[in-house]
Amino acid sequence: MLVEPKNEGNVGAVARAMKNFDAADLVLVNPCSLGIEARKRAMHGADILESATAVHDLASALKDVDLIVGTSGIDTESEKRFARLAIGPRDLAAKVHDVQGTIALLFGREDFGLLDEQLRQCDLLVTVPASEGYPILNLSHAATIILYELFSSATASKVPRAMSGLEKEKLHAAFADLMRATNYPVHKFARTKIMFRRMIGRAVPSAWEFHVLMGVFQRATKRIRKLEEGR
Repeated sequence: MLVEPKNEGNVGAVARAMKNFDAADLVLVNPCSLGIEARKRAMHGADILESATAVHDLASALKDVDLIVGTSGIDTESEKRFARLAIGPRDLAAKVHDVQGTIALLFGREDFGLLDEQLRQCDLLVTVPASEGYPILNLSHAATIILYELFSSATASKVPRAMSGLEKEKLHAAFADLMRATNYPVHKFARTKIMFRRMIGRAVPSAWEFHVLMGVFQRATKRIRKLEEGR
């Protein structure tokens, strides 16, 4: 998924990389005009380019997506700056290759990437390790590296069903409800919700693990509110 790409050549090159690594669904959010250069760069991925879905906003593109993976050229090692806490492509591949739902891989604008608001919507962030002197990769190069790692890790092994997008949102709602029940500090509420979303995104829980966590959160919330009513 390319968010507001500015260079048609990059869009074509991404389509070519997708063809190399068996990725077929290209979504373009408010893209630049695509012409001869995009088709030339796409090569044998021209069919992916021609069948790409173009939408006007990111919300439309993310509808029915189960796991949102954002990309960032800026990383941090500080857990307090978790909005930029990213993993590498190989770690990403290991975490998501068992996911049974729809995964959206977001690439931002060539000049300044994804906006902070868009990064906060992501369940996971991935960054390609590069030289500290020049860590920002070309859009199509970054896409190629990440697609390669995802392709390489693909297996046919059977695994438990991963938590769905709907279940994920129910879990986040239950966590927020528990924070409200415990009178969690208002000024920390939004940041803690994002931190929990990123933690769950990295963990990629199974459906069984989702039900266990939901049971714990809901039981704790009910117990706390019952005690409050008894006072």
